[in-house]
Amino acid sequence: MRLNREEITARIPHAGRMVLLDEVAHWDDRHIVCRSGMHQDRSNPLYVAGQLSSVCSIEFAAQAMALHGSLVAAGGPGPLDPVTLKPRAGFLASVRNVRMDVARLDDVRGVLTIEASRESGDDRNVLYLFEVRSGDRMLVSGRAAVVLRMPASDVDA
Repeated sequence: MRLNREEITARIPHAGRMVLLDEVAHWDDRHIVCRSGMHQDRSNPLYVAGQLSSVCSIEFAAQAMALHGSLVAAGGPGPLDPVTLKPRAGFLASVRNVRMDVARLDDVRGVLTIEASRESGDDRNVLYLFEVRSGDRMLVSGRAAVVLRMPASDVDA
């Protein structure tokens, strides 16, 4: 059930330092729990003026959501078939009810735990609840709507 950074990188559309998740601790059809220490890495591309705003936690959560979608679509953590199981691109359409209990993430000591729970959805839209914590401390939480790109065969020309 656990995935490492290399396995995560193969499943999301990000590369290099922009991959913000270090591991998947647990996932099932509705929920994923990831961990990351990238909030303390000064080479993180989201750092601005030597700081990492808590707003960036939304990107950590979005990557967890993308990873969850990829795992569910593939039926598990095995290798992806490059033709039939290529992850569909998704776009963060909105975030709502976001609560930020910290202004910055780079000040947070310890590993971040990023959780995303699929609340509803279909083959075009998905709604997730997300939380970013450090230990028992809640840092950021909210809801995110994701719009999935339709496969080329389903798009009217």
